[in-house]
Amino acid sequence: MASPEQQMALFAKLDELGIAHKTVSHEALMTAEDVDKAAPGAGMSPAEGLCKNMFLKSKKGELFCFTTQTANKVDMKSVSKKLAAPECRFAGDEFLASLLKVGKGSVTPLAAISDTEIKCAFALDQRLVGQAAVWVHPLVNTQSTCLSFDDLVKFLTAVGHPPKILDFSDMVEVAAPAGGAPAGKPAKPAKPAGGGGSAKKGGEKREKGEGDKEVNKETGLGMAARKEDDFPTWYSDVITKSDMIDYYDISGCYILKPWSFSMWEEIQKFFDAEIKKIGVQGCYFPMFVSQRALEAEKDHIEGFSPEVAWVTRSGQSELPEPIAVRPTSETIMYPAFAKWIRSHRDLPLKLNQWCNVVRWEFKNPTPFIRTREFLWQEGHTVHSTLEAAGEEVLEILELYRRIYEELLAVPVVKGKKTEVEKFAGGYYTTTVEAYIPATSRGIQGATSHCLGQNFGKMFNIEFEDEKGQKQIPWQNSWGCTTRSIGVMVMVHGDNMGLVLPPRVAPIQVVIVPVVYKDSAEVTNSAAYELEAKLKAAGVRVSVDARTNYTAGWKYNHWEQKGVPIRLELGPKDLAKQQVRMVKRIDNSKEDVPLSVLVPKMQLELELIQHQMYKNAKDKHNQLTKTVMKWEEFVPALNAGCMCLTPFCEEVEWEETAKKRSKEETLAGIEEEDNTATSAAAKTLCIPFDQPPMPEGTPCFISGKPAKCWVLWGRSY
Repeated sequence: MASPEQQMALFAKLDELGIAHKTVSHEALMTAEDVDKAAPGAGMSPAEGLCKNMFLKSKKGELFCFTTQTANKVDMKSVSKKLAAPECRFAGDEFLASLLKVGKGSVTPLAAISDTEIKCAFALDQRLVGQAAVWVHPLVNTQSTCLSFDDLVKFLTAVGHPPKILDFSDMVEVAAPAGGAPAGKPAKPAKPAGGGGSAKKGGEKREKGEGDKEVNKETGLGMAARKEDDFPTWYSDVITKSDMIDYYDISGCYILKPWSFSMWEEIQKFFDAEIKKIGVQGCYFPMFVSQRALEAEKDHIEGFSPEVAWVTRSGQSELPEPIAVRPTSETIMYPAFAKWIRSHRDLPLKLNQWCNVVRWEFKNPTPFIRTREFLWQEGHTVHSTLEAAGEEVLEILELYRRIYEELLAVPVVKGKKTEVEKFAGGYYTTTVEAYIPATSRGIQGATSHCLGQNFGKMFNIEFEDEKGQKQIPWQNSWGCTTRSIGVMVMVHGDNMGLVLPPRVAPIQVVIVPVVYKDSAEVTNSAAYELEAKLKAAGVRVSVDARTNYTAGWKYNHWEQKGVPIRLELGPKDLAKQQVRMVKRIDNSKEDVPLSVLVPKMQLELELIQHQMYKNAKDKHNQLTKTVMKWEEFVPALNAGCMCLTPFCEEVEWEETAKKRSKEETLAGIEEEDNTATSAAAKTLCIPFDQPPMPEGTPCFISGKPAKCWVLWGRSY
């Protein structure tokens, strides 16, 4: 969101350039439809000067701001062609904050004043040429500023962004009336995404409340893209429209809103209780680490060095030496361990902290999945023997499996990382690996590492055993992050929005009273009585009795937020002593007698949880293919599968597989250096569940004797 100072600087620049302008205030306008509706009351005319803006990012990473009239329909393919930019899509909101310094809904060509590094190109529709009045936001969407087209071009040129004028006259018709329907055709109401006003089994129509109507695009509900057509836009849409996150003005950093943070709290609640059963205690260590401590373990810091953020100044003064912000806490905690541990009686030491870490990742940031700051738990334990350490590694890994499969309903594969993929400086790494069918990408869910004795040697951690001999202990570290929430969204979400597993849903059941003037009090009272009964039974439930929204709008709203069950309660339902149940997982509907509502909801929530896991597991199994020879490998990857292969487990051939899979997939096309999703395949893990391997089975790529089955895939 632009500050008042930024807006004052904008107006001062317009005055400096001798540009005549006037500004009006109005309610926040998020869409072109909002602009058209607000224009008459705000004195914004003529209609031909009302503008909408598209903030775009090309496949190559180029950024564009395109301005056209609100009445114009311009498809993305046409804009991409005119910009000579391949496969443009809507850019993430993080670029709005970090580059143009505006918030969502406030895209404007006037934001060019903030792009001092000239990272964004600006383009104007040729149909605006000659307009005496062009209305655009002055960095905020609660105001609109009027200036002429020529003056807009003058301004953009003066701030280093001479605009490109795009001519669409050679393309299929684009204009439509302000109402949104093509000329000569009545506008059809959009079909609700969910069960609003739907028919009962047998054809009997549901009752509608006062003012209820079909939900259309003016509500702001509905996804801007389909999951199968434009996954990045779909994902951004789902997590913002469901109120999970908000964007921040530092790229790669995001605000977790209560809807998503409560899911993290459910994960915390489960995991914290389980690790306390095995003797793990909570703690907290500082987030800063000295350069000397961070660099004490060479292999470890080499693995993190590109991502370490450094504090170098305090106020206006340079610090004597830079201080790192923790990318992980081994080098912060282990100097303290060296002071605390003296005897075998001090072992095992088992600590866990819930905290944030910073990894200044420069690849394309994705909320929850790849961010510069994220929340996690990190466990650090010290043991007297390798056997004890190894036992705990697997105990923790099993808890991570349970987080994904039992809470998030996401299937994972438990296994061990290869030497190439293991944790830097560790002895061995175990992992739970998930898979995103919509993107054909594997993703590391959580890891449990045995660090061996390496860190003990580096930080002089020693203990005296029962015989009085000095020994170096065995250490573990393990962590799970808020990435788990993003994986859940990607696996279960659909074209209506979120689909939440009941065990982590902030609200498991929402009750929507369908009211009329003469029945509102009775219906609402009954809804709150049902809420109280369900709460007493341990169900997370809420009544949506807001009077400023129709029942149909509420149905769509809660579907978009992924609430597992919606209960619709109207006067006819009360007369029949029943309530209409609608399940988010499949939109199925059933009338439930009030007398059995509580046990019915408890049962249905469990059934939904299990069905969601089954659906995801079936898909996961379908996309896991056994591949015995190289010729089948890349075609299987290109078909969206993970590949289970016999492998010789040699580093040289693992690297060869990465390189060859990338080369064969790209076929000479150059891949961007900063891509977050490479075309190369990598080992996801060596699954613990190993199928039988006949003696003499050759490695799928080297032809040497295979040692084990390895799971491969393209990965985030």
